[in-house]
Amino acid sequence: MPPTRCQWARTALSIAYHDAEWGVPVHDDRLLFEFLILEGAQAGLSWETILRKRAAYRKAFADFEPARVARFTPARVKRLLVNDGIVRNRLKIASAIQNANAFLAIQREYGSFDAYLWPFVGGAPRVNRWRSLRQVPTRTPESDALSRDLLRRGFRFVGSTICYAFMQAVGMVNDHTVDCFRYRAVAGASWRPRRQA
Repeated sequence: MPPTRCQWARTALSIAYHDAEWGVPVHDDRLLFEFLILEGAQAGLSWETILRKRAAYRKAFADFEPARVARFTPARVKRLLVNDGIVRNRLKIASAIQNANAFLAIQREYGSFDAYLWPFVGGAPRVNRWRSLRQVPTRTPESDALSRDLLRRGFRFVGSTICYAFMQAVGMVNDHTVDCFRYRAVAGASWRPRRQA
């Protein structure tokens, strides 16, 4: 008998993502940047679409190294706009470059994006106890605060709903439903703060 999962994990791609990544606390800046850009790219689309394009995104966006993305030229942007492996939206592509520069500014100020990010949830994952997908919010006071601060720092495509999806993805909140087999494993994931160069 297959394990019980969150109701949204129904396809091979979404099941693999749900079982291995979603909700696991992330403290690696490169991966945090990847999720931030992918969540912004997802706006108005399904997460399944983004999962299908994830490998192409990694290739197109220099494996999500923020220092490299920040240096993308207008010629590079033109090439991205005809790359059918990614979401060819000029505003989203431009925002990724702008966000890379803002991301680097946070790293300079805090030592790492990780050190900046996690205090928005008090330094440890918020473990929720949802019984169904209908109970899971699309935004919270914490995502509102994160969104406001990111926007103030020059980020784009970081509205509160996008920020909450990002927080779920990187394990700042555990929104696995209590009947999901991943709930306990993710709830037990430890918090290890660290600074990055």
